[in-house]
Amino acid sequence: MEIARPQTDARPSPVRGPTPGAVLALLKPITWFPPMWAYVCGAVAAGAPIGERWYLVALGILLAGPLICGTSQAVNDWFDRHVDAINEPDRVIPSGRMPGSWGLYIAIAMSGISAAVALLLGPWVFTAALFGLAFAWAYSAPPFRFKQNGWVGNGLVGFSYETLPWLTAAVAVLGHPPSWTMAGIALLYGLGAHGILTLNDFKSIRGDREMGIRSLPARYGAGMAALIACAVIALAQAGVIVMLHMAGLDGHAILIEALVAAQLLLMVWFLRDPVSRAVLYSAAGVGLYVTGMMVAAFGLRGLAMPV
Repeated sequence: MEIARPQTDARPSPVRGPTPGAVLALLKPITWFPPMWAYVCGAVAAGAPIGERWYLVALGILLAGPLICGTSQAVNDWFDRHVDAINEPDRVIPSGRMPGSWGLYIAIAMSGISAAVALLLGPWVFTAALFGLAFAWAYSAPPFRFKQNGWVGNGLVGFSYETLPWLTAAVAVLGHPPSWTMAGIALLYGLGAHGILTLNDFKSIRGDREMGIRSLPARYGAGMAALIACAVIALAQAGVIVMLHMAGLDGHAILIEALVAAQLLLMVWFLRDPVSRAVLYSAAGVGLYVTGMMVAAFGLRGLAMPV
């Protein structure tokens, strides 16, 4: 007597890819603003007429934000998936919304797309984009994984998010490297971004310590890390103010002094409880910081434009 066996479907199940929403979550649009804003600041500061070169600005904004910054987010989430499983298990990769190795595939594809778009903007922008992409991978991926050191990693990201887009935009609009004054101010704003990035590390102290990531809060404790972050943010802007005064842009320098004064009041409040107040301080303080960037850009534009 034969025993009936249940029928099974021998066909392999289709490979499930991520949804468009999961891809967007991986690329984190909320993080695109800083490099896009820095690119606009660089274009404004260059002083050259933008009307005939509007496409350079538009493509550059696309390159700085959705493409290169989006790439950096995909790379970071892929190589941080084990840390995120501890700190933020609801993120797109540890939650399973980005299955298999799709996070890595998207990071590689975005790198190629970014390089192709940068090539359309000329050799200066293409070279800058290659540096930006290299920094994005070196920050998160072995063997470098610079994010394991809060000093080096945040410095690299600050340079990539603020200084590099600013200078790249200026070169794209001008067709040649910017002035030393503009380069110095762009560098200072990138340095100040180091402190802003430290604010993002307060939410992951436990996981960073478990995984050996030496972010400033994990390394020095919340109180000292908050003090360092505030000092870096304030001192970088103090340097910008000095440079603007030296360039004869006293009115713009005074406006930034007022913005820094407001930030100092927020810093006093933040330092009393940095872990619980980091997000709120970041929301308010960063707005004042980036406003100062545009004030400085318009000042530099006045210097660059012919009388």
